[in-house]
Amino acid sequence: MTAFEIIAVAVSVAGIWLTATRRMLCWPVNLIACALYFKLFLEVRLYADMVLQALFGCAILYGWAAWRRGKDDAGDVVVAPLRPGDALAGLVAGALGAVAIGSFTSRYTNAALPWMDAGLSSFSLVAQYWTARRYTANWLLWIAVDILYVGMFIVKGLMLTAGLYAAMIGLAVIGYRRWRSAARSASA
Repeated sequence: MTAFEIIAVAVSVAGIWLTATRRMLCWPVNLIACALYFKLFLEVRLYADMVLQALFGCAILYGWAAWRRGKDDAGDVVVAPLRPGDALAGLVAGALGAVAIGSFTSRYTNAALPWMDAGLSSFSLVAQYWTARRYTANWLLWIAVDILYVGMFIVKGLMLTAGLYAAMIGLAVIGYRRWRSAARSASA
């Protein structure tokens, strides 16, 4: 555990809380968290997660713009249901991405956990896209991914980051409940 990891954790918790509460400030805070974790993952040779942070940066810019357009008359971010076909497409894309990333990182890098890192990175991109699209189901995918991330970070000795991801599971549960409640209120 380093001071740098502590800062990255604190910024990440703030960004996820802001996302769960549907506040626009989540986007710049999450962008800073991505930059911090890019550097941290480079240092511990989790290359797929390092690249994931760069891709998250692009997805954050997309999400920021999408959320600006996706507000109701009161200025609240509107949540949306995930249609079964879109869910299937996202999960297939996640699986294909995992195979592609895992194949590359296991052959051409000295990645510490190439297949696990690849799978989690790929499905995290799907979850981030679903977040940007304001799909309530994004939180369910985040819960599944974060549970597995906790184990990977424990194996890598990143105990504080493992703790962050354990806390993120709780934040994702809160986010899911809040977004589901917002969806019900909007449809009533």
